[in-house]
Amino acid sequence: MATKVTIQDIADALGISRNTVSKALNNTGVLAEKTRERVLRKAVEMGYKEFSYLNLSDLNLSGGSNTPEPASDAGSSGAIPSGGGVIALMSTTVLGGSHFANLMLDKFQRKLSLAGYSFMSYRITEENLASMTLPASFDHSAVSGIVCVEVFSMEYSRFLLSLKIPTLFVDAPVPTLREAFPCDILLMDNRTQITEFVFRAVEQGHTSFGFIGEVNHCRSFAERYLGLVDALLPYGLSVRDEFLLSSHKLLDPPEIFREDVYIEYLRKQIESLDRLPDVFLCANDFIAIYVLRIFAGLHIRVPSDVQLLGFDNSPESSVVTPALSTIRIDSRSMGEMAFSLLLQRIQDPQMANRTIYCQTSLILRDSTI
Repeated sequence: MATKVTIQDIADALGISRNTVSKALNNTGVLAEKTRERVLRKAVEMGYKEFSYLNLSDLNLSGGSNTPEPASDAGSSGAIPSGGGVIALMSTTVLGGSHFANLMLDKFQRKLSLAGYSFMSYRITEENLASMTLPASFDHSAVSGIVCVEVFSMEYSRFLLSLKIPTLFVDAPVPTLREAFPCDILLMDNRTQITEFVFRAVEQGHTSFGFIGEVNHCRSFAERYLGLVDALLPYGLSVRDEFLLSSHKLLDPPEIFREDVYIEYLRKQIESLDRLPDVFLCANDFIAIYVLRIFAGLHIRVPSDVQLLGFDNSPESSVVTPALSTIRIDSRSMGEMAFSLLLQRIQDPQMANRTIYCQTSLILRDSTI
C-alpha cells in the first residue's frame, strides 16, 4: 500500500516550511507566484491527495482555473460577482509578519478565493520604479484586478493606472491628499484617535507635542501628522518645528529607507534637542520602538520624561518595555473592505472613485500616563 503524502513530505522535498506549503495548497496568506507554482507542481508530482488525479500538464498556473462567468444580474442586485483570473498584489517591499497588511491580505485572499479568483504577489523593484516597467512575471492578459500595498511613488502609481486594470490602493502616495487620483483608495482612520489622545493629554496638563516620522513617506503618515496639528488647534497649541523629527519635513520625497541610517538620524536629532516635548507621537510602532531604544541609551525615561504613542498595534508594541500605547487598525475589516471595493470596481469600471476609511481604536499602555 502506497504511503500517504503529507504536507510535511512536500515541504521536506522542497526544503521550505510546512506553513509555506499549506498556504500554497490552500490558497491562503501572501505567497510569491514562483513559490506557489513550485509547491503545486511538487504536490502533483508526489501524488498529494487533492492533486493525485492530475498530471503536470493539467496545471494552470498562469492565472486561473475553470471559473464561473459573472452573474448577469449582479449589477441590479448589488451582489458581488463571481469571476476568474488573477488579482495581483503589487508592493515595493516584502510585507513582514508584523506589517498591518498581512491580516488584511489574508482576509482579502480568502474572500477572493470564494469568488473564484486566484491571488498572486508581485514585488516592484527599484529597477521597475526607475524604468517604469512591470515585474517580469506579470501577465497583463491574466490579471483582472490590482491591489497596491506600499506603493507610494506617484509616478509609478500613474503608470499602473495607465494599464486600465481595475485597481485599489491600500494607503497611497502623499500627493493624493491634494491632487485628483482616478482610483479607489482604502485607508485606516488616521485622525480620530489622535484627536482623542490629544484631548486626554491636554486634560492631564500637557502642552507640548512632537511628531516623529517621515511625513512625506505616504498618505497615512502625512494624515497622522496633520491629524496631530488639527487636534492641537482648539487648545491654541502647535507642533514646534524642532519637535517635528522628519528628515525631509513636508518638501522632498524621502530617500530609500535604510534602518541603520534612519536610527542614527533619529538619535542625532533627539540628542540635539534642548528639551523634550511632553508627548511624542510616532508615525507607526516600528518608529516608536526605535525611539524607545534610543531613549534607553540616552537615559531618557518613558513615560516620566516624555510620553510616547505609536500607531498600528503591531505584535511588538505590547511586549517592549515599557509597553507601547498605540492605535489599533482593524486589519480584518480592511480586508473585507478591500474585497468589496475591488470587486465592485471590476463589476463596474465606470463608477465614481471612492476613498474609504476603516475605523481605528486607541490602546493605552505604559508608555503614556
